Amino acid sequence: MIRKPARLLTVVLALVFTFAAAPAATAAPRTDPFYSYDGAEPLSSYSPGTVLKTRTLNYHVIGISTPLKVTQLLYRTTDALGKPSANVTSVVRSLTGDSTKAVSYQSFYDSLNPEHGPSRAIAGGVSLGGLIANAESLLIAPSLLQGYNVVIPDTEGQDANFAAGPEYGTNTLDSIRAATRAPETGMNDKTRFGLLGYSGGAIATGWAAALAPDYAPDVNKNLVGFTEGGVLVKPSHNLKYVNGSVAWTGVIPMALIGVTRSFDIDLTPYANSYGLQVLKDMEKASIVDALGRYPGLTWEKFVKPEYTNPNTVLPYVEAVNKVNLGSAPTPTVPGFIAQGNNGVLEGTFGNPPGIGTGDGVMVAGDVRSLARQYCETGNKSIKYDQYNTLSHVGAAVAWAPQAILWINDRFAGKSAPSTCGKIAPGNSLAPEVPVG
Repeated sequence: MIRKPARLLTVVLALVFTFAAAPAATAAPRTDPFYSYDGAEPLSSYSPGTVLKTRTLNYHVIGISTPLKVTQLLYRTTDALGKPSANVTSVVRSLTGDSTKAVSYQSFYDSLNPEHGPSRAIAGGVSLGGLIANAESLLIAPSLLQGYNVVIPDTEGQDANFAAGPEYGTNTLDSIRAATRAPETGMNDKTRFGLLGYSGGAIATGWAAALAPDYAPDVNKNLVGFTEGGVLVKPSHNLKYVNGSVAWTGVIPMALIGVTRSFDIDLTPYANSYGLQVLKDMEKASIVDALGRYPGLTWEKFVKPEYTNPNTVLPYVEAVNKVNLGSAPTPTVPGFIAQGNNGVLEGTFGNPPGIGTGDGVMVAGDVRSLARQYCETGNKSIKYDQYNTLSHVGAAVAWAPQAILWINDRFAGKSAPSTCGKIAPGNSLAPEVPVG
């Protein structure tokens, strides 16, 4: 019954294997009118999740067209400041024609450049930063093979505000709304969804699960659960943890740019000449550009001498507190959270007091505290796994197959496993306090 769609998916996978390891071609950014809202009515006149434009095209991998069809939607959503904005999501229909179940897959494309979003790669765009979204076809394939519809939002929005969690969450939730309102997707307001994401995708998954009860109760009632790994919880701790590391220090300026851009906060008065140059160089960078680019970079090297304590920079404190997932509401649906804890494998040797170790970029103690907090505030359907021998990349490999099995069980109606009461204590997730 599903032989023909399966053959089409085989084509996609073959192309991924063929081209994922190839040298990256780079295409100049393209002006695509599909991404711009040009309607006569103001965007604010539409409710979040309203479909503004629709197109169907072939799914591309590294710029190569495949027979697999994808529907892309421009939809109305809400930015971090509460203002209406337009964003794009991509929908691949179930290979079996099942309209009742779907996975919202949140990509870890991690970039400050809108051209690197998954929708651009799927539509045929080729760029170095876009290679991640192309390679993620391998992670999307298992869901398609098991009969799920797959929705892939551009979680960072059209400004690519990396690490800006609340905006990731609303973009994800309104993507689901849009996907169930467009006739071309085959889904409707009764379609059930599971949320799935690792690392940057976990930012979107975690915030979407947390915001759904209040921001999108219509979506929340159809969620079967969320699963995430490599989780960013309290970014102020991550700053101290990766400070001076070998590979991951480039995420410091990336996150500062993305979060301050999202909330319209200016940190440039506090940066020294070197810091200003780094901010300029990284303005449109992706994680591919950042990894290993600034080995040994620290906050102290980045700012003026009087601001070596980050908490003396009031806009910084404001920014990190806005993206602290520990201050967000508790999700009401089951969750499976996984976290690595052997960051030395990726060149992060830090073990700061009150923060501890992690997977190289994410802090294990923060993720444990988040899981415990969920358990203690009414959600007992939380499972937490910690991979003490694995780093950030290795933990993704361990988490992915467990995640899809966990999602399968939620759709099957099985009781969600819980490790509540068995999770080791972690760190304080309290907001940062300004100094001076």
